[in-house]
Order: sequence, then structure tokens, then C-alpha cells
Amino acid sequence: MRIPALAIALVLAFAAATPAAAERLVFALSSHRVLINSSFSGAELVLFGTVEPNGAERQNPDYDVVVTVTGPKQDVVTRQKERVLGIWVNADSRTFIDTPAYLAVLSNREIDAIANRDTQRRLQIGIDNTVISGDSGGIANTDPFRAAFLRLNRQHGLYREDSKGVTFLTPNLFRAGIQLPANSPIGIYRVEVRLFLDGKLLASQDSALEIVKVGFEQFVASAARDHGFIYGLATVGLAIMTGWLAAVVFRRD
Repeated sequence: MRIPALAIALVLAFAAATPAAAERLVFALSSHRVLINSSFSGAELVLFGTVEPNGAERQNPDYDVVVTVTGPKQDVVTRQKERVLGIWVNADSRTFIDTPAYLAVLSNREIDAIANRDTQRRLQIGIDNTVISGDSGGIANTDPFRAAFLRLNRQHGLYREDSKGVTFLTPNLFRAGIQLPANSPIGIYRVEVRLFLDGKLLASQDSALEIVKVGFEQFVASAARDHGFIYGLATVGLAIMTGWLAAVVFRRD
């Protein structure tokens, strides 16, 4: 995907207009709003940014960038099934409260090469280091409920890590592609960009994007939310009419 030249120019102009006292991180998104309709099959947003180094202290440093995109929060119940008398039943469950419905971690190389484990845990960098409300005893990668929760979200494309998701176009200019699958939940998404050098956090900036429904889908959702009683009557009426029409069409004389 070609990076919009005007957006890059704006990022560079903003960075140039800021006094050069220390490293500064400036980034922008190709769009802050994604529209979902019946034909939505996913989207990719382009994030591009620049780093203005402190030239008085270091020359041509090797920066690292980690981009974390966090979707709207939701409550999720993870259930454990067991086979009893030949039938699969729910044996146990755990509820994860205010859990990100979407989580993407993009970087220019492996997270372990960017920061040590203590820094990763302290800053919650990476999916395995993200604290999810409902974790037993904090972050526990051996927890079967957490492992199942993460596995299912990865399979659905809602949780992902990509150590090649950030590309430096120049020593100070970078870009990242944010993949949004077709099943992306609507709501506000937080986009946080962190800048590292030699394992230390130098700067951090965040922004937001929104995924919204449009068209007939939005009309139905709004009607169900704002006019529940009327929506229920209309649904029942439509079901009755559909059944009557089916009886007429397929009636045997």
C-alpha cells in the first residue's frame, strides 16, 4: 500500500517545527474512522511516523518501535469442557472482565530483542505480558483458561503479534500496517506507539481510531437499542408474515 505523501509531509513538518531538545515521536494514521457495512471484509490502516533525535548526544542511533492497538473492552467467559458419559459438558469457567476485544502488537524486530523481560512486564509490551482482568495471580502463561482465551482470539485474527509489522523507511521514518479483520468489533481503538533505544523507553505517543457501522446495519442496531419495544413488535410481525407467506407459497392443494 502506498503511503499518502501529504500525510508524511505533515508529520515531518510537525517534527521540524518542534525544538530539538530530546527524542520526539510523531505519528499519524491514514484514517481515524473505519466504516462497516454488509460487504465489509476487513481493512488495513497505515500508521507512519518520524523520530527526531537529539543530535547533540548521539548520531544515527538504532531505534526500535512498538505499536500496540487495543480495541474496546468487553467481558468474556472462557469455559472448559469435559466428556461425561459420552457427552461434552461445561465443567468450569472463568470470566475475563474489561478485556480488549482486539489486540495487535507490531514491532520492527522481536520484542525480546527490544527490551528485557522486566521492562516488557512493567510496560505490558506484547500479548503474553498484557494483564487481563480475571487472570489468576497476575500474568500466568500456564493458566489453561488464559491460554484458551488467547488461542481463540488469535485464530479469529483479533489478537496478533508481528515482529516485522513496523518498517523503518529511513533511520528516522517508519511505517506500520494495522490489519482489521472482518469480525472487528465496533468501538474506539487506542493506538500507542513506543520508542526504544538500547532497551530503554525514550518516548511514547497515543492516538485513537473508531470503527462504526453504517447503512442498514446501523439502522437495525440503533432501532434495537433505542426503540426496543417497537423493534420487538416489528420483528414478531415480520416473523408472522414470513410464516404466512411460506404457507401460501408451499401450500398443497
